[in-house]
Amino acid sequence: MFCFQCEQTAGGTGCTTMGVCGKSNVTADFQDELTGALIGLAKAAGNSGRTKKSDELILSGLFMCITNVNFDNEAIEALTNEIKAEKASLAPGCTACSSHCGGTDDLDMAQLWSGDEDLRSLKSLLLLGMRGMAAYAYHAYVLGYTDDEVTGWFYKGLTAIDFEQDAARLLELVMEFGQINLKCMALLDKANTEAYGNPVPTEVTNTIEKGPFIVVSGHDLYDLKQLLEQTEGKGINIYTHGEMLPAHGYPELKKYSHLKGNFGTAWQNQQKEFLNVPAPFLFTTNCLMRPMPSYADRVYTTAVVGYPEMPHIGEVDGKKNFSIVIEKALELGGYEQDVHMPGINGGEKLMTGFAHNTVLSVADKVIDAVKSGALRHIFLIGGCDGAKPGRNYYTKLVELTPPDSVVLTCACGKYRFNDMDMGTLGGLPHIMDMGQCNDAYSAIRVAVALAEAFGCGVNDLPLSIVLSWYEQKAVCILLTLLSLGITNIRLGPTLPAFVSPNVYKILVEKFNIMPITTPEQDLAAMLK
Repeated sequence: MFCFQCEQTAGGTGCTTMGVCGKSNVTADFQDELTGALIGLAKAAGNSGRTKKSDELILSGLFMCITNVNFDNEAIEALTNEIKAEKASLAPGCTACSSHCGGTDDLDMAQLWSGDEDLRSLKSLLLLGMRGMAAYAYHAYVLGYTDDEVTGWFYKGLTAIDFEQDAARLLELVMEFGQINLKCMALLDKANTEAYGNPVPTEVTNTIEKGPFIVVSGHDLYDLKQLLEQTEGKGINIYTHGEMLPAHGYPELKKYSHLKGNFGTAWQNQQKEFLNVPAPFLFTTNCLMRPMPSYADRVYTTAVVGYPEMPHIGEVDGKKNFSIVIEKALELGGYEQDVHMPGINGGEKLMTGFAHNTVLSVADKVIDAVKSGALRHIFLIGGCDGAKPGRNYYTKLVELTPPDSVVLTCACGKYRFNDMDMGTLGGLPHIMDMGQCNDAYSAIRVAVALAEAFGCGVNDLPLSIVLSWYEQKAVCILLTLLSLGITNIRLGPTLPAFVSPNVYKILVEKFNIMPITTPEQDLAAMLK
């Protein structure tokens, strides 16, 4: 195996025997075969035309290969076989053709991993970015929203990973992809807000009430909505976990009185936070870790998530039946008394719901505050959390931000500091949670709107961006920011292993992207 797609990859270079995420070398090879088959499908569709089925397979296949999504070899192999069958239907004469041209061949991913370092780096940026974008497109798709340009770009990008050998052209495609991902994030924002309403600021408790409950992890709001509908009136409370926290801000979800609060912190703490908990856990997207024995009998997966021998809930005619999860919740019974689960810093309340609609509704006050000097600086500090040492940097950085500033945040990295009470500025909390990782779109919307109001570029605003990354959705967000020409982004806790020295040099020269150092040193530089 060879895998260097996540921040915690072995030795900072690549996992070669066992994934740090927990996937085996066999699973890694199955995922490589799936990816190679997707590239073959994309090439075949380029000759014969896309189908609805091929669109669905590309979204699911790319999504399935994101870190901590699927560890089930049988499920990966089954999807790979579907992909190969669809390719055969699009190019029925290729397998029997005596004049072999390679035009629809699956790609042997070993050729990519062992190839030229800089081409590998640029192609990995494309591939990993597309895996991230596929997750966003998938969530929009289940709500009935698609964008033909976004979907079509998956075929273009996958084909380029095999055929394109010019580094300059690949760099152009990486930047083009960033713009396409912006469209995809806008599509998902539209899908979510039209389905569930615009998020509103909402206080969320960390207290788990006595009685039966279910913990829902991941990102899929539609899965949560279906579970809320199916548990209504059954005496079962629902708690969010990890990236599902922002669900509490959506009016059409928060109207369910049994959506009670949030369980635990970020994804990497699940193996200790889930120990001996008398309730089932439903994983709707990525962030799944190997279940520990004390709770392995109560983990359920759905959509593209999978783990060997874990019950998987499929879909029939666009609907899912969560009855086995509900029955498990009633059987386990929950806690006998209320349990308090304070955040990393001891706080027992969280705030969420500060998406672009909320922030821009008071844009005039923000602008006046900046002009008057009451608001000195805006920090966007967000991204993935993880277990690797060094992430306390983000906690310390937020602690050090001056009182005449605000912190915008999104994704699960916020669990490092989102339970801290740091007061308000002009009626707005010092820390404003804008949502899930895909809700980085809200931060972009706010930044662009402020730049327009001040008649300047985003880079001229009193705004600093500090990102933490772990997996591929963070990659596609970074590429979107770069495609917008945003400079001086700080990235940590380490630089991606898949970015070669030459490619990194280009990013530094063009965008002044830089690694984090210390909170004190970086803050001083940002406030100059």
